[in-house]
Amino acid sequence: MNSQAVKYPRGEEFQGITPEGKNGIKWNGRYGFVAFQADEGIAMDGMNEKGLSVGAFLHKGFARYFEYDPMYASESLSPVDIIPYILSSFSSIEELKSNIKKVRVVPVVDPVIGIPWPGHLMVSDKDGKCVVLEFIGGEIKISDNPVGVITNNPTFDWHLTNLRNYGYLSNKPFDTVKWGDLEITPLAGGSGMLGLPGDFTSPSRFIRAVVFSQTSRTTAEGSEGNSGDQMPSATQWTIANNTGDLTIYYHTMYNRRVRKIDLKKLDFTSGEKQIMPLDKDTHEDIEDVTNRLK
Repeated sequence: MNSQAVKYPRGEEFQGITPEGKNGIKWNGRYGFVAFQADEGIAMDGMNEKGLSVGAFLHKGFARYFEYDPMYASESLSPVDIIPYILSSFSSIEELKSNIKKVRVVPVVDPVIGIPWPGHLMVSDKDGKCVVLEFIGGEIKISDNPVGVITNNPTFDWHLTNLRNYGYLSNKPFDTVKWGDLEITPLAGGSGMLGLPGDFTSPSRFIRAVVFSQTSRTTAEGSEGNSGDQMPSATQWTIANNTGDLTIYYHTMYNRRVRKIDLKKLDFTSGEKQIMPLDKDTHEDIEDVTNRLK
């Protein structure tokens, strides 16, 4: 995806896209922000100078956008416009809640995937408030997020209901019990997580390691790393936003080294947007430290 970090200054001019083209809502950004995006300009993550952060997550089969009506073109924008709109327009969850329904997200076909990009969003601010935005039945649904977590399908309310199946889980091992005359003790560390899909006990970790090692593909360069143009990973980058400190940390599918962007040191006052590739080189680098042992 040729992933990039892009700095947008305050006052940046934006133009929303509709099924008819670039005739959607026009706005000037109130806040500067950094977005993580593909080279097609599709922003999937970001944080602005006020500590508001947004992440987009695939919601295929569930996202249903407003039916496009040319009469409302000046209020409309595409699914890939919504993250820049939020980051450039709002400083807090309260501002978002009060204003986000003034726009209409309409189904604009993405030329790369051949359908409107199907997603839902998690938005957090510097005070720790968090919401999920979903596009259900043509409406924007805003849900408070008390757990601060989002994944993909199905809808967020379903995930919260399903969480009730796992209320017994604990980070502490279960207590020794007696069944008749037999004393039952934990078989391994991490027993409090038994029942969690992918729990942390040694038997579960052993099974996962065997399955992964037996099903992993052979790379072109063998044990010396992966060829960037053959890597099939879907997770292009992993990001952590410190909304209180205005700091973004990330690593990519090519390089696990953690890198940092400090928004406090960026000048958002003027100028054009600036683009930086997330990786200098899209081949995994391996440091040979053999000489340190000689």
